[in-house]
Amino acid sequence: MIDKLEFFIALAREQHFGRAATELGITQPTLSAAIKQLEDQLGVMLVQRGSRFQGLTPEGQRVLEWARRIVGDTRTMRAEMKAARRGLAGHVRIAAIPTALAMLPELTTPFREKHPEVTFSIISRTSLEVLSLLENFEIDIGITYLDNEPLGHVASVPLYSERYQLITAATNRLADRETVTWKEVAELPLCLLTPDMQNRRIINKHLEEVGATAHPTLESNSMIVLFSHIRTGKWASIMPLNLAEVLGFAEPIRAIPIVEPDASHLVGLVAVKREPHTPLVSALLYEARLLAERYESQR
Repeated sequence: MIDKLEFFIALAREQHFGRAATELGITQPTLSAAIKQLEDQLGVMLVQRGSRFQGLTPEGQRVLEWARRIVGDTRTMRAEMKAARRGLAGHVRIAAIPTALAMLPELTTPFREKHPEVTFSIISRTSLEVLSLLENFEIDIGITYLDNEPLGHVASVPLYSERYQLITAATNRLADRETVTWKEVAELPLCLLTPDMQNRRIINKHLEEVGATAHPTLESNSMIVLFSHIRTGKWASIMPLNLAEVLGFAEPIRAIPIVEPDASHLVGLVAVKREPHTPLVSALLYEARLLAERYESQR
């Protein structure tokens, strides 16, 4: 039953029998047979069938919720028993919004010093993708905004508030200012994150609040691409203060606080809301709380 539920979750995620079978490492007929057996066991149709996958039935949507819960609990039980035998070990999958990537060593480094048998993989994703990956068990932990758009049913640990600065070459207009306004920033040739990023939606919102609109001349989903263009002296950008500090901006780059309004948005760690969590996730939640306390003491 557990295997069939995992197959069903993969099918719901991929919405294609062939892709789901490839991801699971089985043949398409094997997947189709397992889904049919699951339907027979439960006595309901789960998948709307035609010449291709056409979505889940209402019963299938409800079973998907149960499947995620049951599979999650099963994985937690196995991980807890493994930790009881061997100590904390394993692999942690993290997805983070681009502006939070630079702070991750502050979480992963002390964690691995305490648990040297743990390894990590870290990917950059939009805030919506972070939540989707978490829901589908494709990651263990997410780092995203907590207070700007709905999060759904997750456990969260607030880490820090993201504040915004104009990042520009020292030779550019406004570079000698102590602060700049959002309205003034809108007049510059900007390079910004792509519109699918929540950071970009936040920037657009604050510009709209002062009657301005962003007209970026370059967009990217990579903070490194943005910074490399700023260094040419021909572009400016809007980046969080904590990111600017971690990247170690120095001359000829200046970081200038943006005011009117002085905006901030909360960034934190998110995990699937369940009790108990896997030992790895529980330990990471604890480490995140320690990190949040360190940030708070530095304010």
